Amino acid sequence: MSRNAISRDLALRIGLAARAMPGTDIKRLLIALTAFAGQPIDEEKIAALTIADMKTLCDGELSGFDDSVLQQGLAALKGVPAEPETEAYADGDLPGSVRIACASDDGIHIDGHFGSCTRFIIYQVNADESRLIDLRDTAMPDGLEVEDKNVFRAGLIKDCQLLYVASVGGPAAAKIVKLGIHPIKLAGRDEIPTVINKLQAVLAETPPPWLAKAMGVQATDRIRFERRASE
Repeated sequence: MSRNAISRDLALRIGLAARAMPGTDIKRLLIALTAFAGQPIDEEKIAALTIADMKTLCDGELSGFDDSVLQQGLAALKGVPAEPETEAYADGDLPGSVRIACASDDGIHIDGHFGSCTRFIIYQVNADESRLIDLRDTAMPDGLEVEDKNVFRAGLIKDCQLLYVASVGGPAAAKIVKLGIHPIKLAGRDEIPTVINKLQAVLAETPPPWLAKAMGVQATDRIRFERRASE
């Protein structure tokens, strides 16, 4: 086998990606990926691809697609599972829970930058259970004029208490905090279930007072949390 040959599985995924983006030629997409990433095309290079990268492929021909279509093509390239199904949620279903937003491009990792991620994945989480309750596209609706896209994006998650991101700038973070949302920038590219498990461990033990407040813990009990945390 040539050292520049790609695996059968990757070749199949390139075909599925082309199918996800109507009118995209498989051979042209393969050539574009090779030109962009260099030979050989391997899993590591595919895993590093972003929506912004997709828009540069095929001499920019893919930039005409909506981000949601590009996301489907990128998910197919990376072998990401099918779109997850959300679960119904009503206030009070998960006592002692908080609502979190995860900035994600691939739907699996916290790999999104606040100002450019394609979606926010919304979970309701308490110490014992987590529930995927919404998938929020960050693309602004046609005809909507917003001077500051960060204000628009912050508004999408204004019902959340925590935001997990790969990166967020200072001015954007200020807008997020103003809405009562606590931004958490992760150093690594963690999978969403891993982040949720870590959060649940904190909720089950001694959450900081601000988090206890978000959980609906009464003020007198928050004092108890604060005392335990300082011991």
